[in-house]
Amino acid sequence: MDMNTKQLKKNAFRVTKHRGITASRIRVPGGHLDAKFLSMIQNIAETYGNGTVHITSRQGFEVPGIAYQDMPKVNELLQPIIEGLDINQENPGEGYNASGTRNVTACIGNNVCPYGCYNTSAFAKRIEKAIFPNDLHFKIALTGCHNDCAKVRMHDFGIIGMTEPQYDKDRCVNCGACVKKCLKKSVNALETVNYKVERNHEKCIGCGECVLNCPTGAWTRSDKKYYRLTLLGRTGKKNPRQGENFVKWIDEESIVKIILNTYDYVTEYIAKDAPGGKEHIGYIVDRTGFEEFKKWALKDVEFPEEAEVEHTVYWNGIKYAP
Repeated sequence: MDMNTKQLKKNAFRVTKHRGITASRIRVPGGHLDAKFLSMIQNIAETYGNGTVHITSRQGFEVPGIAYQDMPKVNELLQPIIEGLDINQENPGEGYNASGTRNVTACIGNNVCPYGCYNTSAFAKRIEKAIFPNDLHFKIALTGCHNDCAKVRMHDFGIIGMTEPQYDKDRCVNCGACVKKCLKKSVNALETVNYKVERNHEKCIGCGECVLNCPTGAWTRSDKKYYRLTLLGRTGKKNPRQGENFVKWIDEESIVKIILNTYDYVTEYIAKDAPGGKEHIGYIVDRTGFEEFKKWALKDVEFPEEAEVEHTVYWNGIKYAP
């Protein structure tokens, strides 16, 4: 059968190497879902696919082996999954409305991990509600702490959890556990002065090692959630690179606003002849200059007073001659 492949991809199906056969991509914001949805995915794979399911690198599912003519039936079966994961949808029963913005990925966060500084799944779902559906090629990832298990620095937007350690000197017994752990496992931001601990705020990355290793509870996590936002890491054939720091001690509201502002920036400056209508944000920033991007990204953003914004950002990585 004839098929508009552009529309197929917009509906979150993949063009495969087998003629007339596609694969359904299933979004799972934050990589977390109720187990009941697994049987629904199994049903789609066994009824209309080839009986297998691929867990993607972006924490979603892909069901291969689906015939083009069965796409409407698959979309009907996807409906309770889409509704259950609370994903924005324009036409219920017709599947997804876009595939350009990739699934928002996240580590397990503080629901399980003792190192996690916040609920990564909850924040991933908040971002998902703000940005989807959209056909622009954005990649966003969240990690609970600076261990960066989610490799967020390889994404357009990397979000790293931070905590501002709270110190109760009256509970401190000067055992030195926090100072030793900060030296060995973090950035050496603590030192002992007159039998009490002092924290170098400029150096501290908010990882929470002091909190985890204090035997008396002298160190605790801040009630307020903070993050480090990194920009424009990427993989791919051409000039891969890691994301660089943009804002330290930033809040959720400001992160979401910067991401939404970047959609406006990309809409304005994306190359009209970009292959498949997609262009990595980093290439656009390389073309327009960082200052132009920054002007768009920070429009109407109100940072908390603790936030530290980089005035300029430079990226390093593999360079191929043009």
